[in-house]
Amino acid sequence: MIDHDPVKILCVDDEKNVLRALERLFMDDDYEILTATNGAEALVVLGEQKGGVQLVISDYRMPGMDGVEFLKQVNERWPASIRIVLSGYADTASVVDAINEGQIYKFIPKPWNDDELKGTIAKALEVYFLRQRNERLSDELMEAYLRLEAINSNLEEEVRSRTEILSFQNTLMQFAHQVMDALPVAVVGCDTSGLIVLANRMAHRLFVGEGSTLLGKDTNSALPGETHALLAGLGEGGQPLPLVVAGVRYQCLASRLVTDRQQEGMIMVAVPETHDA
Repeated sequence: MIDHDPVKILCVDDEKNVLRALERLFMDDDYEILTATNGAEALVVLGEQKGGVQLVISDYRMPGMDGVEFLKQVNERWPASIRIVLSGYADTASVVDAINEGQIYKFIPKPWNDDELKGTIAKALEVYFLRQRNERLSDELMEAYLRLEAINSNLEEEVRSRTEILSFQNTLMQFAHQVMDALPVAVVGCDTSGLIVLANRMAHRLFVGEGSTLLGKDTNSALPGETHALLAGLGEGGQPLPLVVAGVRYQCLASRLVTDRQQEGMIMVAVPETHDA
């Protein structure tokens, strides 16, 4: 019990010599011994203890409020306290009522054996602190569970929100592709190395024909030579580059794709002078 605050033990008996004997018994232990000569007085003493009383030892037979009624009230008002009954051998059968109504940890017959009583008290206090520890762990576990539940709830909301955003972005991307494919101009996009990463339907039809793809190919091999200087940026901001494919004349324009002031690639647009394509 060294790790805990001084343990309080309340001894209740109408015989003062019994109370003195109990005080002498625990004189060398780290216990604070409180005494009362009847149940009513003991209830007052209990009510005055801010830190509570860990153990209550009560005589069974007392004038006025007997041990059964007293311990029953203790159980109702201070259920954490361990309760022990002292009784004469003649009271053994009646102590069953105290056990049932007062939730008694143990009853000890009078006269008691000092060593046995001290051993019983030590074990009872171990039970008390074990219960307290378990209650704290249970509270901490519940608190952790509630925190986890809140995190999970927030995570679910975050996932739902992100899923909605991704779904919306996916819808926008699909729409953007549909718009690009519907344009009456050819659009080709490449990164800074010349790898084609974007091409609409008109661009495929114009440069490689139906059933083939420009995506993943190099601009030097997939596009007409006339466009290379344009995509290299030589023609940007100047006059459109004329290009004739399959007898159709196109005007090609190029623009740098810049993000965060850094070039990411080039976009080329080929606009037919007629819309036969």
